[in-house]
Amino acid sequence: MRILLDTHIALWVFAGDKRINSVSNVILSNETEIYISAASWWELAIKIGLGKLEADLKELRWAARESGFIELPVKGEHTEALLQLPPIHKDPFDRLLVAQAITEPMKLMTADNKLDDYSELIWKI
Repeated sequence: MRILLDTHIALWVFAGDKRINSVSNVILSNETEIYISAASWWELAIKIGLGKLEADLKELRWAARESGFIELPVKGEHTEALLQLPPIHKDPFDRLLVAQAITEPMKLMTADNKLDDYSELIWKI
């Protein structure tokens, strides 16, 4: 299985947050390929730069690599897939993650209720 983590899920994983339930922990610990989008790093860089999040982006990226997570670049076909998405959610980062999940294809692990209606590829925790 291939799973793309929503940005907040990646932060929860690295923080050991209790919102990551036991089922998610099992899937994250098995022979599953876990991806983090370059768009998530971009989103975090913006939030850190604006003072909305205290974190060390370089350290987070290092932790992701050390954990065996795979960085998913943003590709042209991902941006083209954005044009096919209904305007359910306005957040450009979330929309790009949905487009990546559909295009690759892979499951998008999220806790965002607004993403439920996009695709069967959305895995809500």
